[in-house]
Amino acid sequence: MIKPLLFLFVFFTQFPSSYTLQGDIIDNLSAQFKAGNSKEIAVSFSSSVELIIIDDEDVYSKAQAEQILRNFFTKYPPVKSTVIHLINTNPNFRFGILSLHTKNGKFRVSITMKKSSTAFFITELRIEPDK
Repeated sequence: MIKPLLFLFVFFTQFPSSYTLQGDIIDNLSAQFKAGNSKEIAVSFSSSVELIIIDDEDVYSKAQAEQILRNFFTKYPPVKSTVIHLINTNPNFRFGILSLHTKNGKFRVSITMKKSSTAFFITELRIEPDK
């Protein structure tokens, strides 16, 4: 009896991280938005990112996009972030919408991610005032 239980214990504790729930990607980003951590969010950026923040829209390099996001967090310090919509049914695509509450307003954050090799990267990030 102990051997089967031991096997199950080892099997589930050694489960590779690639098998974790796909929603965790967007959930982790939501936590980073709440913390205002532009550096950690930028880790998930692809080499070029379409960035739309309020009324400014352009395609930026990873480093430029991180700086613009850092400036946004300086102007709008985050208080709370919640996942309000998630699409994770396609193995090569993720899409999530966050509700971001800041000290200076409420925003809707749309995140589009595409899979490259074995990881998902943000290809589009849209931050718009919530209506």
